[in-house]
Amino acid sequence: MTGPKIIVALDCQQAAPALDLAARLEPALCRLKVGKELFTATGPQLVEQLMRRGYEVFLDLKFHDIPNTAAQACKAAAALGVWMVNVHALGGRKMMEAASVAVAQAAHPPKLIAVTVLTSMARGDLAEIGIAAEPAEMVLRLARLARDSGLGGVVCSAQEAALLRRECGEAFCLVTPGIRLADAAADDQSRVMTPRAALEAGSSYLVIGRPITRAADPALALRQILEQMGEVA
Repeated sequence: MTGPKIIVALDCQQAAPALDLAARLEPALCRLKVGKELFTATGPQLVEQLMRRGYEVFLDLKFHDIPNTAAQACKAAAALGVWMVNVHALGGRKMMEAASVAVAQAAHPPKLIAVTVLTSMARGDLAEIGIAAEPAEMVLRLARLARDSGLGGVVCSAQEAALLRRECGEAFCLVTPGIRLADAAADDQSRVMTPRAALEAGSSYLVIGRPITRAADPALALRQILEQMGEVA
């Protein structure tokens, strides 16, 4: 898997701060993630602006619907030209298979991955919604289902990366949020890991937000993280 391993989460509310942050970073060093809040506020126009600046974009909208609706949503995302798009694995096999077929028909198919268990959720949270399983057990079950449904990878906690790497193979893409520096607060994430530890565990790409976006100098923060990862001299 080539290209930058860090995906910077643009957790902004408007286009202006997102574009300002993008201007302070470098496409050669990172990719960008546009999530539900920012996309709802700005629409596809912002995604197109970011791509014109040379960035590969992970459109993190976590589609979860009946198979045809999810497939059409993924098709629309692929038509935008994004690098990566995702669905919820809890949508089931039929939904993921339909999404996979829709994406494969695009002129330039994006990577299609599935969300397993949100990194904000712990065992108690799963129990409250009727899932009597440890987070790692549920993540593995959903990752296998995503793989068998034709998807190229999953979003998971870095704490499950080593397990999924063993079970799903080297080619399976593991996108891991919940990345924090050793001295940083966990904020609203329950299952976190440092960048170097996440890579060593088997993560393919690291989603990093606050340690970069809230830094006084985001470009410097990004380079420092890359240095810790051994990605730049």
